Amino acid sequence: MDRRTLLMGGAAAAVVAAGGLWLNSTRTPALPSIATVTPASGDATDTSGIVEMTLGAEDAPVTLTEYASFTCPHCANFHGAVFKDLKRDYIDTGKVKFVYRDVYFDQFGLWAAMIARCEPTRFFGISDMLYDQQKQWIGDGNPAGIAERLRKIGRIAGLESEQMEACLADEDQARALVGWFQKNATEDDVTGTPTLFINGEKHSNMNYNDLKALLDAALES
Repeated sequence: MDRRTLLMGGAAAAVVAAGGLWLNSTRTPALPSIATVTPASGDATDTSGIVEMTLGAEDAPVTLTEYASFTCPHCANFHGAVFKDLKRDYIDTGKVKFVYRDVYFDQFGLWAAMIARCEPTRFFGISDMLYDQQKQWIGDGNPAGIAERLRKIGRIAGLESEQMEACLADEDQARALVGWFQKNATEDDVTGTPTLFINGEKHSNMNYNDLKALLDAALES
């Protein structure tokens, strides 16, 4: 599990100030910064427009929720080594409803989510590309380069340039996404990624065989 501190409430400002100053000083100006969109503690943020990203049958007997970040290497490994088998064996067969919830360690993960969410029907296809190409689009960490490589992924996925620019420049949406993440992660006590919940029971990162055993036990209960 990725042990980086999650950006929540006052802790978010501290993390950005202490460890992410270079992000804010060199970021692409047109794109949101975590520092500017993180709601202050106690602020009410309208998250009613945020779409819960799900796969599988709504009435599936088991619900698996994954908290993940597009910049988390362990999440990329989970999606490469576990998720494809999970989808084939459990989600596509109607046994499991899968819920994906964003975690934002940094503004790069937020930018990636804003591209993936730009057209909700394309979310999981773009997510696959973001995880499969994680090392390539993060590159050397240069914000301008990351932004352009994310745009390229969006274009390959079929998003129009004007559509992407509107999504990336939407600070209200960015603020809502961060507020939504904070609320979910606080309620579920999520402190790293990937974190999995099987019918509400919390689990850490695991391989496919261990996950399969837990899902089979949940299906039998």
